[in-house]
Amino acid sequence: MNGAMHTLPNVLDIRLKRGPSGLGFNIVGGTDQQYMHNDSSIYVSRIKENGAAALDGRLREGDKILEINGNKLENLGHHQAVELFRTAGEDVELRVQQRLSSYRSGRLLLSGEFRPASNTEWPCGNWVGQ
Repeated sequence: MNGAMHTLPNVLDIRLKRGPSGLGFNIVGGTDQQYMHNDSSIYVSRIKENGAAALDGRLREGDKILEINGNKLENLGHHQAVELFRTAGEDVELRVQQRLSSYRSGRLLLSGEFRPASNTEWPCGNWVGQ
């Protein structure tokens, strides 16, 4: 070994129950609205305070959503992904790849800032699942 540290991305399975404000988060991305340069994945852009995702506590802004109810979110347009969330039912299973983070001097540092590929941020629309 050369002393390099190798880690696998942290992948979580999260079950959320749809609440009055849907699942309580917004998404960005898709093949037609790439949020990260050369990456058409679906990302969590915002967590609604006191929403289902915030109350669960595991989903974070910048996390990549890999699957919803066993459906992979690969090669989908943004509106196709939103439709999967809207029709997912009351109990929703998510497979999520969390952003990497580390600790330094007692402070949590996220690996890179969660910013769009350009200086333009796209509107996220309604809360997911409303």
